[in-house]
Amino acid sequence: MPFQRFVETGRIAKLQHGPLRGRLVAIVDCIDQTRVLVDGPLTGVSRQEYRLNNLHLTKYRIKFPYHAPTRVVRKAWTAFDLQKKWKSSAWSAKSSSIVKRTTLNDFDRFKLRFAKRQRNKLLTIAFNTLKKRTKSDGTPRVLKKDRREKLRKLKAEKKTAPKK
Repeated sequence: MPFQRFVETGRIAKLQHGPLRGRLVAIVDCIDQTRVLVDGPLTGVSRQEYRLNNLHLTKYRIKFPYHAPTRVVRKAWTAFDLQKKWKSSAWSAKSSSIVKRTTLNDFDRFKLRFAKRQRNKLLTIAFNTLKKRTKSDGTPRVLKKDRREKLRKLKAEKKTAPKK
């Protein structure tokens, strides 16, 4: 598949370095091969130059004229409803989970590890019972325990059945 995300006016990018890391910006202009002019009117990023090496381009692109002022970028940003689209993306969910994990303290990490261990025990038990109850070709296997239970039910039915 050919490359889809180009450095162009209106392309939304995520900052990956410095104090503004993780914020979304719109590319307003290309300064040269390594730098662009970015603006994030609704994310708290003032208009500034930024290195392309420190940007991650997203799939979103908003339409505004070349070298547009901040008010035009803000208007296009709100018209495109970028915040809603970004929140629904998998990239946003992953980055928010990474932020959550980095803010965990020692006790929270312990609780998470303990909960994962408990979950894995339950999954292992469920998997092993399913594995025990199926043959290698995928058909269900009848265990001795199942046969005994079936015989007990039949005997109980015979005892409770009215005699003729």
